[in-house]
Amino acid sequence: MGRNGAQPASETPMVGRHPEREAIGRLLDTVRDGLGGALVLTGEPGIGKTRLLGYAADRAAELRVVRLTAVEPEKGLGFGALYRLLRPFLDRTGRLPGPQRAALEAALGLVSGPPADRCLVGLATLTLLSEAAAEQPLLMLLDDAQWLDRESAEALAFTARRLHADSLGLIIAVRDGLGDNALFDALSVHPVTGLPEPEARVLLSAGTRRVDPAVADRIVAGTGGNPLALLELADTLAAEQLSGVAPLPDPLPVGRLLEGHFRRLVRAMPPATGALLLLLAAAPSDGTGTVCRAARRLGLSARAAEPAVRAGILAPDTPPDFRHPLIRSAVYAAAEPGERRRAHAALAAACDPVADADRRAWHRAEAAEGVADDVADDLEAASERARSRGGHSQQALFLSRAADFTGDPDQRAERLLDAAQAHLTSGDAPAAGAALERAGADIRDPVMRTRELRMRATAQMFQLAVADVPAMLLDAVTRLGARDPRLTSELLSEALHAALVAHDTVRGTSLAEVGAAVVAARHDPDPVVRGRDLLMEGLARRVAEGYEHGAPVLRAALDGLRRGRGTEQAHSPFAVMLLMACDDLWDAQAGRELAERLAAADRAAGALYALGITLLVEARYDLLDGRFTQAETRYAEFDDIAAATGFPGGGDINRLHLFALTGREAELRAAVRRAAGMRSLGHGVLQLMAQHALTLFELGQGHYRQAMQHAWAVFEEDPATCGNLVLPLLVEAGVRTGDPDGAARALRRLAERAPLAGTPWALGTLALGRALTARGDDAEKLYQESVELLGQGPLALERARARLLFGEWLRRRKRRSDARKQLRAAYESFEAFGAAPYAERARTELLATGETARRRTEETRFDLTPRERQVAALAAAGLTNGEIATRLFVTASTVEFHLNKVFRKLGITSRRRIPRAVGEPDPASQD
Repeated sequence: MGRNGAQPASETPMVGRHPEREAIGRLLDTVRDGLGGALVLTGEPGIGKTRLLGYAADRAAELRVVRLTAVEPEKGLGFGALYRLLRPFLDRTGRLPGPQRAALEAALGLVSGPPADRCLVGLATLTLLSEAAAEQPLLMLLDDAQWLDRESAEALAFTARRLHADSLGLIIAVRDGLGDNALFDALSVHPVTGLPEPEARVLLSAGTRRVDPAVADRIVAGTGGNPLALLELADTLAAEQLSGVAPLPDPLPVGRLLEGHFRRLVRAMPPATGALLLLLAAAPSDGTGTVCRAARRLGLSARAAEPAVRAGILAPDTPPDFRHPLIRSAVYAAAEPGERRRAHAALAAACDPVADADRRAWHRAEAAEGVADDVADDLEAASERARSRGGHSQQALFLSRAADFTGDPDQRAERLLDAAQAHLTSGDAPAAGAALERAGADIRDPVMRTRELRMRATAQMFQLAVADVPAMLLDAVTRLGARDPRLTSELLSEALHAALVAHDTVRGTSLAEVGAAVVAARHDPDPVVRGRDLLMEGLARRVAEGYEHGAPVLRAALDGLRRGRGTEQAHSPFAVMLLMACDDLWDAQAGRELAERLAAADRAAGALYALGITLLVEARYDLLDGRFTQAETRYAEFDDIAAATGFPGGGDINRLHLFALTGREAELRAAVRRAAGMRSLGHGVLQLMAQHALTLFELGQGHYRQAMQHAWAVFEEDPATCGNLVLPLLVEAGVRTGDPDGAARALRRLAERAPLAGTPWALGTLALGRALTARGDDAEKLYQESVELLGQGPLALERARARLLFGEWLRRRKRRSDARKQLRAAYESFEAFGAAPYAERARTELLATGETARRRTEETRFDLTPRERQVAALAAAGLTNGEIATRLFVTASTVEFHLNKVFRKLGITSRRRIPRAVGEPDPASQD
């Protein structure tokens, strides 16, 4: 019973909530049917989320139910909540694939090892729970998710997004307006609001005290139908007020009603009971042993809990726990600072200094005041353990707290800079900025100031704000002076990367000035990273001195990288610079090979942000080779990583060229508009890439004048990433629009640069440009040369385009038989790729030669969902279900589920038939 004899909210019958109950019922049915899913319940405190979790548990009698309530004082303990949730299943870790087991055990501190890959931790969580659910369907209930530590929240959100065919359900209750709940936005979110007036009145009348109808109306209106507020308010009012004899407070005290009410209940408890409640509030609900030891240190007995149970503060359970999560928060918030310090000191003393060192360090910090170097040292040691587990946000929090107790300004600044770096590693740029602000006043050392500027620039890059970054990094180089040549080189590399991305939108300096600074600072490169240094120098010379000075250095860089090492431990800007260098040299073979090596290194290191960027580079080379389905697979994987890390650069803007080549005009133009909008942030090169994509699209449609306009914008700016690639397109558009001068300008640049690059792609492109502008029979030899050269690399798309142009030339010369041969090859290639505009252009030309070419009426590949396309593409590449599951961070049962749907949609019954159906080469035919 409550204080006034009312029934506690948890014991009242459930009223209403029919939509929520239906959503829970659907999820439970899904789990019973062998599938999986997640549901997020959001709402204000007391709205009924906890009660709905109880309802779900009651309706899941045949399922195994595991329930966890996150607690605010544990929010900083990385992977702490995940450990508590998985503890019943940890005896199964031996069944996990090796990399997953290593990642999970390292994250949970069960073994020592390298920092855990966060995606592997999430996949291990999913695999572990899925294996358990295979024996008995499983329902996970998570309450107060706003108090989850970031690492646990990421792992659980990762798992929830991938539930599909796993007999596993997850229901998450999270309070509005607290914590960073964006990780759960991609799930099925169900807002829980106040009860409608009729249902609120029914709930109010369920108590044992009489309520006058007019008073009930006031209470229902004043609480907004919040069930807990409604019941607790009625519990606080006198009988005369409820019956309408005495007036109600005006206004009703609803604003902080619940917490205030619970605080008054706690203050009414005996001192020993209040002290025990505070211990329980400061420790997780499953930390019973620690709480008992701490209670003994404070001279508290188990009987101290009895008054709280009678008052409805604690549930009548063993061990005792709070009746409602909000009561826990209210108890902790209501305690005086000295009381909280005393409780944490007792809990710290009760923690095992070895087995529970991190929690002990945290409790010691909560118990300390002022400068306490021993506490700060403990926290720094805990931060190192967090780093070793891959718990970077936990590492940052420990370091930030260590700084609070550090007396020496230099050491305090260093700890805050390390905290900022950890925040950046975890993907939390705003938190990194806050740590840098705190560090700013204490920084006196030039090297530390350089670190600060570098991290500020990195935070801006992560938030996609590029324009000011080159100037910031050049300022950092100036401040550093000659103290650290290697660091200077890294700063200049990052400045060059940012300037290449910003292109003409750089503020405070210019792309050419950044390139000149890189060239001026040139030093003998470290043999280990010689290829990367040369790549940076080559791009710098290209923008500062001209193509003829940059190309030889880029050639040496790529040759060195392919022969030796240098891709290991490369950070994310390297993938972007690699793409620019390979495109500038027309070297698809080097780009494809080095991007594959980069991706493998990124995966091995758990470098998610870097891996995401590398995937975009790999997708670029997939498109060039006509592997559109594989490219879409990589785009989808990038989007998964962006969602997992909070990186805002995902979505359709990365698919500009895919949309252009497949003729998806509405999606293309929407992505182009987004690219234009990002110019204000400093993404000048992205807008130029959008112009290049529009050029490809318009040429496919035969809109040569529009293509010419888009191509000229790229030609004039000449970016490394697509400045050369647009040249043959500009030649074609110039010829078709009757602009020989424009075509000649593009061809002159092509003729100057292609021999310097010297690759089959470059020389084949040059031959094609010359063929387009040639007079008489010279064109035929040049077309043949182009088709032959472009067939020497992974350039199936470029070769098909050359055949299309060759066939069009042959048809115009009335050589229909020869034209049909080239046009048929081009048409079949474009159809296999899914390049609809170019396939239609080739089909129209074929018809003009007198040959029938049936238009494809249904492109079944693009009827597949993005996940089905991923599974199909990887199966087409020869991967097993287990290998696909590992690659896509899902379970093997989910892969099998999607593969069965792929078979049905494509009308096939064998994996061997997938490659042809999705436009991928059969791996068995590649030997």
